[in-house]
Amino acid sequence: MTQDDMKKAVALAALEFVPKGGVIGVGTGSTANHFIDALATIKGRVDGAVASSVATAERLKKHGIQVLDLNEAGTLTVYIDGADEATVHKALIKGGGGALTREKIVAAASRSFVCIADESKLVDVLGRFPLPIEVIPMARSFVAREIVALGGEPVLRQGFQTDNGNVILDVHGLKILDPVALEERLNHITGVVTNGLFARRGADILLLGTKNGVRRIP
Repeated sequence: MTQDDMKKAVALAALEFVPKGGVIGVGTGSTANHFIDALATIKGRVDGAVASSVATAERLKKHGIQVLDLNEAGTLTVYIDGADEATVHKALIKGGGGALTREKIVAAASRSFVCIADESKLVDVLGRFPLPIEVIPMARSFVAREIVALGGEPVLRQGFQTDNGNVILDVHGLKILDPVALEERLNHITGVVTNGLFARRGADILLLGTKNGVRRIP
């Protein structure tokens, strides 16, 4: 079974958490794309979806799934999205695709967050995957210096602009032993929009695609 096969399997398994009626949140990335394709087979079950990125909104619309604005939708029943890294405690690093701010907003607005990933994303300690931080462009150098002072190695994501018009600093060299504390500390740096640590509001359920089937970490 390939990594892509595991992503497809876990995306299909996530359909179990799609309620009848109501509006759901849908994330961004390769595994989320598999989920959107699977959701299309039962699209009559939901009243619509809130997308965490422009790319996700376009994919949902192509499948004939109504895309709603979060301000109109209100509280969402469930948010389903992937991750770049995850621990058994369901703390995550997200934002490899650059949609971390909208992902964090949609996750916060949802009653439940189901994270779907292949088994390669499960780690003991977060930080091997560079931590994305969305930054107001004029604050890029200042924020980078503050991150260096914290022991990180920030690298500007070249040629990339978020859906919000900002830049991404990918921070290497971190061993994140206390993700909640680091998430809060980074968010207090002036000029940071948000960072890709999902620890204060991590996943409620983690579904992992493995060679032996889908593993659930409740």
